[in-house]
Parts: sequence; C-alpha cells; structure tokens
Amino acid sequence: MRLSTVVRSLFVSTLVTGMFVWPTLNLALGQSRRQPPTSTEKKNKRPTEPGQQQPEQKPEDPPPTDVVGKIQDAEKITISTQVVNVDAVVYHKKSGQVVTGLKKENFAIFIDNGVKQTITNFSTPEAPITAALVVEYSKLSEALGRAGSGGWEPGTYEVLRPVAMFLSQFVKPPDDYVSVIAFDMRPTPLTDFTNNPARINQVINLLLRNSPAFRETNLYDALKFVLVGGRGDSVVLDDSKEAKSDYAGLVSVQGRRRAVILVASGIDTFSKINYGDARKILQNSGVPVYIIGTGNLFFKKYGDQIGAQDGLLGDPGRMSFLQAQNALKTFAGETGGAYYPVTFEGEIPKVLGSINSLLRSQYSLAFNPGEVRDGKQHKIKVSVDVNGDGVYDDKEFTIQARQIYNSPKPDAAKK
Repeated sequence: MRLSTVVRSLFVSTLVTGMFVWPTLNLALGQSRRQPPTSTEKKNKRPTEPGQQQPEQKPEDPPPTDVVGKIQDAEKITISTQVVNVDAVVYHKKSGQVVTGLKKENFAIFIDNGVKQTITNFSTPEAPITAALVVEYSKLSEALGRAGSGGWEPGTYEVLRPVAMFLSQFVKPPDDYVSVIAFDMRPTPLTDFTNNPARINQVINLLLRNSPAFRETNLYDALKFVLVGGRGDSVVLDDSKEAKSDYAGLVSVQGRRRAVILVASGIDTFSKINYGDARKILQNSGVPVYIIGTGNLFFKKYGDQIGAQDGLLGDPGRMSFLQAQNALKTFAGETGGAYYPVTFEGEIPKVLGSINSLLRSQYSLAFNPGEVRDGKQHKIKVSVDVNGDGVYDDKEFTIQARQIYNSPKPDAAKK
C-alpha cells in the first residue's frame, strides 16, 4: 500500500456533532479477538543480517549486558551490568546540522565527576536499525483525539497517522527491522521484527479496522514489556495456537542499533510498576526512546476547562497532563532520545523526518565500568572533539546521549 493510499484512508472521517464531553468509564465496545497464536517458542527473534542464516534457537537466550537482568516484581529490580551501551548523536548547536564521519578517537566518555572511561565498542551510523514502535491504543487516547478534532474524525487517527507514516516511509528494507506493540490495559505485540512491506501494511490495516477495547493506558508496563520482555499475548499476526507466549525484549537484540518509537499521551492509569521503576529500566536499557506526544491539541483547547485534579470517574485533570509531559521529557532525555509534543497534524512529517535523521546519525559507543557494584546511579557525559585538535567542542556542538546508568547492588554478584 502506498503512503498516499494510507493517508487518504486515514482522512475518511465520520462526522460527529456536539460539544466536548468526557466519555464514561462503562463504555462497553466489543474487543476484536486476536488470532490464536502459533507456538510456545520465543517471539521477536533477532533479525538476521543480509546473507546470514538464522541461528538455531536455544531454550534460553544468554542474558544481555547493560540491562535489567531480572525483574521479579514492581518492588524489586536486580540489575546486571557488564558493558554500558551509549548511543550518541552529534549536531551543531546553532545550525542543527548533524555531524557525520566521526571516529572512535573523536569521542570521550566520563562518568560521575569526570572519571574518563575506555571506549570498548564503537560503530558508525551506517549500522542497520532495529526499532520497536509502541502505540497507545486505548479508549482514553481515542477520546482525547476525538475531542481535539472537535468530533470531526475518529479519535484514533491522532495515533494512527504517525504510525502509518513511520511504517510506510521510514522503515527501509532489507536492513531495517521494526516490531509493533499496541497497548491499553496490557501490551499486545502486533508483529515481530519485520521489514516485509506486506506485513507492515497488515499492521496498519489491523489498527484501522479495529477500535480500542479498554480505557486504561498502562504505559509503564508497556515500556517494561517492550524492553525487558516477559510472558504476554502472542503476536497477533502469527497463526499461533497458544494465547500466551514468551516475548524477548528489545534489549536482547545485540549487534544492531536499537530504538523505541513511542506514540502516546504519557498518561499512565494503573501500571503494576511505578514511574521510578520504569525510569530505571529505561536508564539501564541503553536504548534511546523517541517520543511523539499525543493529546497536546486536546490539552491546549480544553486545559482551562478541566479540573486541576482527576475527576471522580478517572478523567485526567491538568496535573495528570503536566505529569505525563514531564515523564515523556524525562524518558527521552535520559535515554538519549527526543520528545516531540505534536499539536497539529501538519507537524507529523517534520517530526518523523527529525526522528529518522537522528536515528540514522547515531554513533554506538560502549564502555566497561569494571566491578563497580554499589547499587547507585551514575551520571554519563559524552564529549566530542570534532576536528581532532585535542580540545573538546562541547560548547559548539550538542551531544545527544543517555545520561544515566545504575550499577548493580553489592549482593547482585552473589546471586
């Protein structure tokens, strides 16, 4: 399906009249049932490099480095860190021009109070990209979108437009791979990593044909699931016989540049983990998060008409919107990604173009922090010497990179 066809289909709207009214919590639209899954083997396998055979799948994948090694519940997070991955984008502060052609010698990594680290791994922006596209697809986001348009089109279009454009324009076969996960009450993988245009079109059509089933938006649980993995709904587009299956998170994908593209309002209703837990997971994943914030048009139009606190029926108040925006900014900034609050539909192509440019300009660095096991948060600073004269050019250039990693606790080594 060509992009023009997708966009035309997205603009076929249903006229809805009337003033803005918050939807009630007891809306009971039928949930489209998912296709039964296919097998109990792990999903979202590592993409195969061009010309390379898919290796045999082992019962247990080795634990990835620089990630949350084990999350037993929302209260306890054990982290296993050996190599800290840092993706960095360098651009001129005044012109915004991205700097390419840099080498390992042009970079330096410091932690805490200026302790320089040895860069152990380095790869240039030519490496293929593996992205997880995470979409908030709930009745709440549907209500925000419908109200923002004044009832002139289905509310889901606010999230479907950027999804359709990203999948149609910015995933470039055969080297790029994308996985799509939609979430409301729980995250649901729609497709494993793929670069097949037909399967990508299936994802777009699936979202267009269906309606959100639940009002809840459990954002933090969805981010944990996407990055760390877990047991969840089987991939929708797989002909699977099992309703549930193990899902390997994005952190298990090694040897490729990785990114999360999040399309969401940022509002979390009642995830099992809290904001602090989600923040730690993102800090340790080594995966940049690029965020398209939705609900911004609604908030600008109706922010002065809604209460400061949430309503009795759970309708978000001004404080919830402000907290959501702050959370999204924090997630993007600390992981080395970017946050784009989209107000109008016309902004989407420019935003996606910026995300695409940053994704394709990432330098992948890594360092080994040694046997530091103090359970503390450590700051990361990346400096760059663009012209190689031995003087860091941080005043002239911006280095967009992750800012924090958390070292394991002292007793983690004994487990």
